[in-house]
Amino acid sequence: MRYLEENVAATGVEITAEGLAELEEAVPRDAVGGDRYGDMSPIES
Repeated sequence: MRYLEENVAATGVEITAEGLAELEEAVPRDAVGGDRYGDMSPIES
């Protein structure tokens, strides 16, 4: 329940264009891309 409340509260956070630019500079979008999970072929049908 605690995390649910934290997540709901996060919807009220507003990020300015300047803040978004700072985030993009610190961690470029392509730096966090890729597969989320390892090899899933054994369970894929």
